[in-house]
Amino acid sequence: MAAVALAAAAALLAGCGSSDDTSDPLAGEKAEGGTVVVGGNNFPESTLLADIYGEALKAKGVKVEYKLNIGSRETTYGLLKNGSVTVLPEYNGSLLSYLDPKAEQASVAAVNAAAKAKLDSKLTLLESAPAEDKDSVSINAETAKKYKLTAESTLDDLKDIAPEMVIGGSPEFQTRHQGLLGLKSEYGLEFKSFKALDAGGPLTQAALAKNTVQAADIFTTDPTIVRENFVVLKDPKNLFGFANVTPLVYKSGLSKDGVAALNAVSAKLDTKTLLEMDLQVQLENKDPLDVAKAWLKTNGLD
Repeated sequence: MAAVALAAAAALLAGCGSSDDTSDPLAGEKAEGGTVVVGGNNFPESTLLADIYGEALKAKGVKVEYKLNIGSRETTYGLLKNGSVTVLPEYNGSLLSYLDPKAEQASVAAVNAAAKAKLDSKLTLLESAPAEDKDSVSINAETAKKYKLTAESTLDDLKDIAPEMVIGGSPEFQTRHQGLLGLKSEYGLEFKSFKALDAGGPLTQAALAKNTVQAADIFTTDPTIVRENFVVLKDPKNLFGFANVTPLVYKSGLSKDGVAALNAVSAKLDTKTLLEMDLQVQLENKDPLDVAKAWLKTNGLD
């Protein structure tokens, strides 16, 4: 879900895509033997992650081509199945929901196992990163100060104060279990009122920053979290499921060294770091390829 909502920000990529992105992303031709094609969906974070994967593979001597800004999961999944794309940054819980909308998500391991069981036989998932990009209930700095809430606070901490707070989000957030219904049933939260805005986009961000709403559905790697000092509340009951960054690969197209390189990336990538890199790309207009290379160098993966 987060990935779909972020697609609206794809325009921010103009002029700052990977310098190796020279092919038509929808052409569908298979790469030459031994070349790994790293794909990306059409939103900034996916391009950044694709650049991280591609440059990590290059550091191990793998020949890499890029197909970025391809489009939706429906398109990229088809290109992976036919081998036109070898590697794609995915989000495990979101992928599982695409493959099996009714699947339960009890843990990262369970989500990955269930997704692997539903994948085309030519595909597999590698190891997931701790980094997640998913829905959250976040509060603004003013509200955090008023109620003494910090980054260690959880949704349970809102139980006594929610009746004093207005919460904002997309219209669907009001009627979804992963929304107000679940916040009430899982955490006992009943807010003063709900304000219909957009899906974690500029309307929601602005309303939270201006204190029109005191809490809102914000994606966990949204750069405005840093810019506006929003506080993301922890979700110990995992109402919002899993959305761990995970490489989806065409099995026969990636060597053992390639697998090891991507698993090494996953081991180092957490949500805080991904958020900081998204900020550099989306708010500071840095080239995602440069941001990717700098992170890999800092972590000894270049």
